[in-house]
Amino acid sequence: MKLISFNVNGVRATVKKGLLDSIQKMNPDVLCLQETKANDEQVQEALKELKGYEVYSFSAVKPGYSGTAVITKSKPLSISNGIGIPEHDDQGRTITAEFPGFYLVNTYVPNSGQELVKLDYREEWDKALLAYLKTRKEKPVIWCGDMNVAHQPIDLANPKSNYNKTAGYTNAK
Repeated sequence: MKLISFNVNGVRATVKKGLLDSIQKMNPDVLCLQETKANDEQVQEALKELKGYEVYSFSAVKPGYSGTAVITKSKPLSISNGIGIPEHDDQGRTITAEFPGFYLVNTYVPNSGQELVKLDYREEWDKALLAYLKTRKEKPVIWCGDMNVAHQPIDLANPKSNYNKTAGYTNAK
């Protein structure tokens, strides 16, 4: 099975730049998108020309913000939006597709903000997401998405000047 995860930073803009052709060429069984920046109807409209796929999306309450989508050739057993915590779920950051052999959790993890002003929120989010992932015990979990974190210095263009100053590249509390 071919799974692809991609932060599109706006699905409508990315479609205008050739996303549908790229999807057809890559031919994934499942494609997970993050940062769709569109409501559910706009996601469906943007991807309506994509043949052979089912499209499921979870949008933020705030227009033009965040959002996730799962695009799949085979219909999932179920789709669930969010992690069960309203203060996190109103941002459209997690969509889960249940397939016969596994759960697929697609996440757009919030960043810690400029000067790390949202670091406390990010830490709360991480704990809540981990608790959610642990509830999926019946079968394996595949977790993908934009984690908004740099694991190694090589993951950034300027690691020295960004360390402990840039969202996603800090030695958290």
